[in-house]
Amino acid sequence: MTVRAALVLVTSSFPIAGDGSEAAGAFVADLVEALSEYIPVRVVAPGRQSERQQWSAQIEVFRYAAPEQPLSTLRLWHPKDATATLRVLASGARATEIAVSAGTTAHILALWALPCGEWARLTAARHSIDYSVWTLGSDIWSLGRVPIVKLLLRRVLLQARYCYSDGMQLKEDTERLGGRSAQFLPSTRNLVTSPRRSSRKRPPYRLLFLGRWHPNKGVDLLLAALRLLADQEWQSIESVELYGGGPLQQEVEMAVDALAAAGRPVRRYGYIEKAGAEAAITAADFLLIPSRIESIPVVFSDAVKLGCPVVAMPVGDFPLLMGEGSPCGVLARAVSADAYADALRTALRASPCDFENGLELMASRFDLTSCARKLLSDFGQGESGGH
Repeated sequence: MTVRAALVLVTSSFPIAGDGSEAAGAFVADLVEALSEYIPVRVVAPGRQSERQQWSAQIEVFRYAAPEQPLSTLRLWHPKDATATLRVLASGARATEIAVSAGTTAHILALWALPCGEWARLTAARHSIDYSVWTLGSDIWSLGRVPIVKLLLRRVLLQARYCYSDGMQLKEDTERLGGRSAQFLPSTRNLVTSPRRSSRKRPPYRLLFLGRWHPNKGVDLLLAALRLLADQEWQSIESVELYGGGPLQQEVEMAVDALAAAGRPVRRYGYIEKAGAEAAITAADFLLIPSRIESIPVVFSDAVKLGCPVVAMPVGDFPLLMGEGSPCGVLARAVSADAYADALRTALRASPCDFENGLELMASRFDLTSCARKLLSDFGQGESGGH
């Protein structure tokens, strides 16, 4: 029997603990599952130690040792963090080489551009195969601002066979930085929870934040906005729940505790795993996305597919997505605590039912199986390998 060539997927986002702290990793895991319906997949992913794991008949995982905190939060000027970064870079490069050498490889797909795209580029060159890159906002909007790193990033993008971006504005910025074409491909997850059949029609409403407690995600702006709401406006709020963790942990804890001490129904929790996140979104009346920097976050596609309207900042693709005929939520007028407080007031005066048509239309744009088939078609694998 002929063994079909595998797709090697190299990523820095993949479940380790399974507690929800993997951020985009839940999407990557679902994408791997979708791809494995058609082709064997070898995944290069972070782990507590370097090891090889057999997830299923079609999926093998090659772990490289990585710290618990994301690479993006490490301080390269700090000796301890610099040493940890160098170790991860070496470990990831070795794991990529081992995965590609483990059998016939059809293509390498890197999620995301750095450092995974560089590992893919070097390994692909040694084995004379193609690689492609899927960019994330942090690749282009953060790493792309560092002069030396920008040159490395441009080389990774230019030499890739295909380039994808998970946002429309991000696609344009990727093309500008890389000097090449890119394709928009949304990141989305498979959901096991069914969309709710009806929304709450009147207040008090339940508000929900799911995400990293990081400046880019704007959790500090959200907490500042909540402090601006008057007593009368709080009467329209049943609860505000914040799930997550990250570098702003202490600031979030102090702010939430202060709001709770003032009698506001605000509660904080740690990271939440995927099934719990789906249940939380389904139970909420509005999902809060106060990000300063964003493309199209996975939590947005989760929300629209589960029928939960959002309150978002006007960043990334949100002005385009939410400014169309049938809105799927409320868009703030500017990126500030004052503007977000006004957006919350607008949501509290509305009804989640007002956004049902917009949510249904938006949900149709996010289909993981279509994304997997698109990738396989580009890589010349088609669908003949299904089982």
